[in-house]
Amino acid sequence: MAKTLAEIKQSLDGQIGKRLTLKANGGRRKTIERSGVLAETYPSVFIVELDQEENAYERVSYSYADVLTETVELNFGEDLSRMMLGEQ
Repeated sequence: MAKTLAEIKQSLDGQIGKRLTLKANGGRRKTIERSGVLAETYPSVFIVELDQEENAYERVSYSYADVLTETVELNFGEDLSRMMLGEQ
C-alpha cells in the first residue's frame, strides 16, 4: 500500500481516462458505490466524471487523503482489483 500522498497522486496520474468503480464512506454506516471515468488529477484532489444514467451528479472530487485513509476505495479495469499504492 502507498505511504504518501505523492505516491497516490502519481499512481492515479497513470490511470487518467480509465473507467473505475469507487466505494466511498457516506457516513452513518452508509457506503456509496459509483462508476465513471477518472477525469483529472490536481495537486490536492482528483475528479471522477460519473455515469449519467446511474447518478444525479455529473462529477465528484475526492482528496488523495481519502484514498490514503481508505475512506474511498478505487477499482480500475475489468478485473476490478483493489487499487492500492504501488499497484497499477
